[in-house]
Amino acid sequence: MKIRRILATAVVAAVTTPVVLLTVTPALADAKPSAGSQVRAQQDERGKPSIEELEKAAEQAQKAYEEALAAQRAGQIVLEAALSDDAPLTVAAAAARKEAAAAATAKEDADKALTDAQAALAALPETATDEEKAAAEKAVADAGTVAASAGAAKTAADEKAATAGRVADDARVAAAREYSKVQKALKEALETKEAADKALADAKEEEPEEPNEPDCVFESKLTTVAHGLPSKIVAGSTTDFSVRVANGTNKTLDKVSPFVYFHATDKGGYNVIDDAFHLQWSTTASPGWKNVGDGYAGSISPLKAGAHADVKLRLKVDAKAPAGDGLAFVAGDYFNNDESCGGNLSTEYAFELLAAGSVPGDVDDAAPGKTTPTPDTKPQGGTSTTPANTTDGSLASTGSSSPLPQLAAAAGAALALGAVTVFTVRRRQTNSAS
Repeated sequence: MKIRRILATAVVAAVTTPVVLLTVTPALADAKPSAGSQVRAQQDERGKPSIEELEKAAEQAQKAYEEALAAQRAGQIVLEAALSDDAPLTVAAAAARKEAAAAATAKEDADKALTDAQAALAALPETATDEEKAAAEKAVADAGTVAASAGAAKTAADEKAATAGRVADDARVAAAREYSKVQKALKEALETKEAADKALADAKEEEPEEPNEPDCVFESKLTTVAHGLPSKIVAGSTTDFSVRVANGTNKTLDKVSPFVYFHATDKGGYNVIDDAFHLQWSTTASPGWKNVGDGYAGSISPLKAGAHADVKLRLKVDAKAPAGDGLAFVAGDYFNNDESCGGNLSTEYAFELLAAGSVPGDVDDAAPGKTTPTPDTKPQGGTSTTPANTTDGSLASTGSSSPLPQLAAAAGAALALGAVTVFTVRRRQTNSAS
């Protein structure tokens, strides 16, 4: 059950560093990284972008696309305005062409008038008077002046029209080029957006989904009791004992897994020596000795209503382990084929760890103590000799030189803080042997 993992650090850290209990409650939400976060961490280690990075890239690509789309729409408006007959430069070019056409007509009229005047002068009879000749010559001269002026006006108008037309054409070409640029930018932004969206979708598809797990429940009628666990254990020795799992419910439990974990410190209470304990399990159905994994000592499948089964356990303690005090936590979880699950709270068994070579003499079995959520992870760091007060959550000293009161007080404090979560805990399948 997840509570084995959630409260593991809470219980052990309460012994080693009781102040942790003041902030343990938020940690109860989930002490184990989600599958998604594990994959993202693995992706980061492999140099691949994480989901968060891909989401940020997709968001930025979407924003860039929207900006490019807005620019394209604005560019289209500019282009349409530049190509419109109502565009100022287009209107100016049209006016210049009209002026040029008028100037051309005026020049044609002036040229015709000059031609007519010249023809009238040439048509004078020999009998024409000097006054008639002078008038005809003056008409030619005047017509020539008008024609010359009309020609100059036409030239100027033509140049003005050409310039206006060129300016208008250049504006239209420039608008078309700018529109082409924003169209290209929009296309590239869309391609980038689609690529970012696809990369994100692919990464999410590859990411394992969080399992849709049922709620596990607290089951007080599932009991786990240690038998033959001595109250004194010598470093370097091998101790055989057993755990009896009893199903006091009125239904068959498809798979029941006993949970056993040893926690101890040296006599000073400053050094955690959990690593010195090595535990193996064996059952009638699986007689060979196998290492306990994740705290789970094999399983009984199934365990009928009212029935019980024994799991043999073999504890080996490193010879170099210092003398100290400890607790054995014993509990049980069940997992049914219909995916329902549950478990009990742990029972504490206090023991004294003797130095290698010690002769313990007559030794009684360790007596069961209170129940508490069980640790299943190995603590890190040092310890403190100040235990937690379980009544009000404050820190207080027991006045005892032995770490045993600290172990019990810490476990009780963890129980007070976290036992309620057993009713809402989510199932997490372990890699325990079956």
